[in-house]
Amino acid sequence: MSTTTEAAEPASTVDLPESTGGGITTFDITLKVRRYIPEFSDEARWDEWTITMQGTDRVLDALHKVKWELDGSLSFRRSCAHGVCGSDAMRINGRNRLACKTLLKDLDTSQPITVEPIKGLPVEKDLIVDMEPFFQSYREIMPFMIANSPAPSAERYQSPEDRERFDDTTKCILCAACTSSCPVFWTDGQYFGPAAIVNAHRFIFDSRDDAGDMRLEVLNDKEGVWRCRTTFNCTDACPRGIEVTKAIQEVKTAILTRAA
Repeated sequence: MSTTTEAAEPASTVDLPESTGGGITTFDITLKVRRYIPEFSDEARWDEWTITMQGTDRVLDALHKVKWELDGSLSFRRSCAHGVCGSDAMRINGRNRLACKTLLKDLDTSQPITVEPIKGLPVEKDLIVDMEPFFQSYREIMPFMIANSPAPSAERYQSPEDRERFDDTTKCILCAACTSSCPVFWTDGQYFGPAAIVNAHRFIFDSRDDAGDMRLEVLNDKEGVWRCRTTFNCTDACPRGIEVTKAIQEVKTAILTRAA
């Protein structure tokens, strides 16, 4: 009489190689956040916390740890946490970045990690700024397609080459990192700013749009593209890698070409 041997039940856990230690590297950081709480004071202050984080954590994770475990009054914006919504733009160690894309291990953790609101926009509380001035400029450049020709029976055809002409500026997520990194915007609240010009570029060079001249007229203003001083701060700050300064220069050239 033959007997069968049942196979052993698979393990419910995976044994990690001993070389990894079965864990994730942890380290302590000091998070230094500029606080502004208008209910209690008209003056901003700095608060610090020393917290233990993991090697895979981002600045957003550190802010969450403080808010959820240490100080629930800490206020900041965030949504998708994957670098798509753009809501968590802030100044981290003096540079505009998205908190959800900035890994703690890529910063100098031997020094306090400073976090401030982006500059040039009114601060409402802690790291939250009033975005209305930013979006007002965005609305003024008419960020939507305007086609005067009759609607076709199918889609409006566009060749790959025509699409390539403005593909870079379609990547904007309206985080305001570029605009709030601009020294001109800091000192002149009327300047349209890089993000508005980038979004105008997206439609000015779209072969399906018929309102390019209107947008160029809007930007051919003392507070338009001519206020740009080509410092490249905006290009360095863009979390999507858009060549912002190049786009602004192309809009300037389009204005001059139209006027010629």
